[in-house]
Amino acid sequence: MRTALAMLAAPLLVIALVAHASELPGGPLIARPAQTPSAVITDPRPDKAHPPGMADVRIESHGERMNAVLYTAGGAAPHPAVVLFHGFPGNEQNLDLAQAIRRAGFTVLTLHYRGSWGSPGKFSFTNAMEDSDAALAFMRDPATVAKYNLDPRRIFVIGHSMGGMMTASATAHDPRVAGFVMISAWDIGAGAPQFADPEFRKKQLEGDFAANVIPLNTTPEALMDEMVANAAKWDFVDFAPALKSRPALILTADDGLTPDNQRLAAALKAAGDTDVTEEHMATDHSYSDKRIALASTIVRWLERHQASAGMAKAQ
Repeated sequence: MRTALAMLAAPLLVIALVAHASELPGGPLIARPAQTPSAVITDPRPDKAHPPGMADVRIESHGERMNAVLYTAGGAAPHPAVVLFHGFPGNEQNLDLAQAIRRAGFTVLTLHYRGSWGSPGKFSFTNAMEDSDAALAFMRDPATVAKYNLDPRRIFVIGHSMGGMMTASATAHDPRVAGFVMISAWDIGAGAPQFADPEFRKKQLEGDFAANVIPLNTTPEALMDEMVANAAKWDFVDFAPALKSRPALILTADDGLTPDNQRLAAALKAAGDTDVTEEHMATDHSYSDKRIALASTIVRWLERHQASAGMAKAQ
């Protein structure tokens, strides 16, 4: 009987040791995935004097006022900040990322480009690039910095899909950006020439491309014509020389956009960028079953780089 009990207890002991391996002297017995940052899964401690919050803001851009929201971080110290650009047309706004990043101590700006989701004006890719510059200018405005307790030395830019293109453009135009993250970025210029093909164009007008335009103040034809006309200057690889001084996190998925993102990463490294991180996740374009992994990767990267950005600026 004792032998039988011992045989039964042995595998249970192994399970217990593995489950608590990280608590044993000498460290874990088995390799584990990177730890999920606390900010991704844990609410912050209450700070009654300086609580987190939300603020509706309007951002001026070429005569119109874009709808935007600031997720303001709690705490007294000046906060690092993130500008978060959504894609085309913006069905996935990545607001779970905004919340996790705020819990990590960053104030996060999200916005709707002119002519999208109720923001006044006309939507176009050209206008969206201008709007991205306007969003960064808003975050650097001394009035914004003072009102929302921001540290303008530690502003990062993150964009998903089309927002990745906006990230590359806005960061290239503002050398003070501390670093940037591109999530399955859509290289508009690389894919633009195919919209000149009548058969391809016809399929897009009958499919998802036309459906995506519904929340936007424009037409599918206008956007296709704009892409074709600007194909030569909208390859985001061409931004590499202006981006090479900043750390980059380039995330890809199983959505067909990986080769273009790999081209950008290679161009950044070739231009002399010594801090380029690439990570691929086996998921769809919206990272539907990798949201915790996505948030964890971004928060870990931001926490590391905001600290180094702060030290570099202080020297």
